[in-house]
Amino acid sequence: MTYLLWSLPALTVIVAIASGRVNTTMAAVLGLFAAIAVALSTAPGAFTGAQLAVTLERGGWIGWIITPYILGGLLFWQMASPTQPAAAGGDRFAVHPPELNDPLARRRRLFFACFLIGPFAESATGFGVGMLGTVLLIRPLGLKPRDIMIFALLSQTLIPWGAMGSGTLLASAYARVPAPQLALYSMVAVALLMAVWMTLFWRTARIAGLKVGTAKAGTAEHVREAGWIVTSLASLCAATALLGPETALLAAYGPLIVLRFVLDRRPDRTQALAAARRALPYILVIACLVATRLIPTLNRALGAWADIRPFADLPAWMPFLHAGSWLVAGALAMAVWRRQPGALAVQARAAWRTGRHAVMSVFLFAMMAEVLAGAGISQAYADGLFAALQDWTILITPLLAGAFGILANSGNAPNSLFMPSQLSLALHAGLNVPAAAALLHVSGTSMGFFSPVRMSIAAGLAHGQGQERSVYVLLLPFALAAFGILLFLALLVVLSG
Repeated sequence: MTYLLWSLPALTVIVAIASGRVNTTMAAVLGLFAAIAVALSTAPGAFTGAQLAVTLERGGWIGWIITPYILGGLLFWQMASPTQPAAAGGDRFAVHPPELNDPLARRRRLFFACFLIGPFAESATGFGVGMLGTVLLIRPLGLKPRDIMIFALLSQTLIPWGAMGSGTLLASAYARVPAPQLALYSMVAVALLMAVWMTLFWRTARIAGLKVGTAKAGTAEHVREAGWIVTSLASLCAATALLGPETALLAAYGPLIVLRFVLDRRPDRTQALAAARRALPYILVIACLVATRLIPTLNRALGAWADIRPFADLPAWMPFLHAGSWLVAGALAMAVWRRQPGALAVQARAAWRTGRHAVMSVFLFAMMAEVLAGAGISQAYADGLFAALQDWTILITPLLAGAFGILANSGNAPNSLFMPSQLSLALHAGLNVPAAAALLHVSGTSMGFFSPVRMSIAAGLAHGQGQERSVYVLLLPFALAAFGILLFLALLVVLSG
C-alpha cells in the first residue's frame, strides 16, 4: 500500500495528461500537490515543512538553470529569422523557397533538419534547444502542427551526447566506468532504438504527404536515409572513442552537415554565400558556444568570472558559460546591429508567449522530483524494488529508468537513484558492468523523448498547444517498441552473466 501511495504523483500526472482535459502545466501542478501531500504524510523518515521548503527551492533552482535555454533559444531563433513579419502580425515562416516545390527537396530538407541539424544543436547546447533548429528548417514545408511536433521530437534521439555529453559524464561517475566506454556501450542501445525513430519518421512523413514520387523512388530514398543514419552513427562512434562523449557529436556531425548540404543543394558560389549569410547568426553563436567549451583557458576564465552554487550537489549557474546567456546575447547583438530595439521587445514578448508553458512545466516537474527525492521516497522506492527482485531487478531497469526519465525530462534522476544499486547488482551477479550501466543510462535519457516537458516545448514551437494528447496517441506504439528493445537488451545482460 505504501508503494502505491508513493506512486501517486507519477500516476496523477499520467492520468491528467491522458484525460485530455488539462494541459501539461496543469498536470504538473496536480502532480506537485500530490507529491507534497504524499511526502508530508508517508515519507519513510521525518520530513518537515522546513525540509519541504528546501526541496522546493532546489527544484526552483533547477528550473532557473534550464529556463534561459528555452526563452533564450526562442528569442534568438525569432531574431535570427531572415524576415520580421511577426512584428506586423504575420508568420515569419510563410516564406516558401522555390526549391521546396520539389517533393524530393522537401523530403531531404526534413531529414536534414531532424537527424543532422537537430542533434548537432542539441549537443552544443542541450535541454531541447535542438528542437529549435529543426522547427526553423521545416516550418517552410507548411506542415500541420501535430506533424511538426513529432519531427521536432525526432531531433532528441541522441540525448546521451546532448549538452556536451554532460549526462553521460555524470552517469560514468556513478557507475565507476570511463565516460568513453560508457558512451560506446550506450551506442548499442541507441543504434537499435534508431530503428524505432526512423520508422516513426517514415510513418509521419507519409502521413504529412512528404512522399517521393513512385514507390521505387520512395524505397530508394528510404535506403539513402538509412545509409546516412548508419554513416552518422559510425562517425559518432569513432569520434567518441577518440575524443570522448563531450565533443564527439560536434566533431562527427559538423563535416556531415556540410557534406549533406552540398550534395542536396549543389549550390553555386552565389547560393553558397547566400546560405552562409542566412546561417551566419547560427554559425556565430554555435561557434562561440563550442569555443567556450573546447578551449580550456577560455572555459576556465569565463567560469571564474561568476560561479553561483547555492546547492553543492546541483548544477551551478555560470552566466558567462551558460548557453542561454549566449543566445540572449546573440539576440541583443542582432537588435543592435540592425538598430531595431523595438523588434527585440516584440520578439521577447513572443518568446514568452511561446515558451511560458514549457518554462512553468520545467519548474513544476523539477520541484516534484526534488520533493520526492528529499523526502527519501525515491530512494526507498528503488531500494525496495532491488531488495525484492534481486538479480532479476535489471529486467525492470528500463521501466524504472524510462519512467523517471519521462517524468523528470532527464536521465540524471534515474542515474542518481538507481546507478549505485545497479552497479552493486552487476558486481554481485557477475554481470557486465559497463553494459548494465549503459542500459540504465540509455533507458533514462532516451525515453525522455516522451517527456511531457519536451512535448510542451515541441507544442510551443509548433503552435500546437492542445494537441499533446493526440500526439501521445500516435507515439504510444513507438514508446512500447522502444521499451521492448530495452527489455530485450536487459534480458541479454542478465543471460550473459
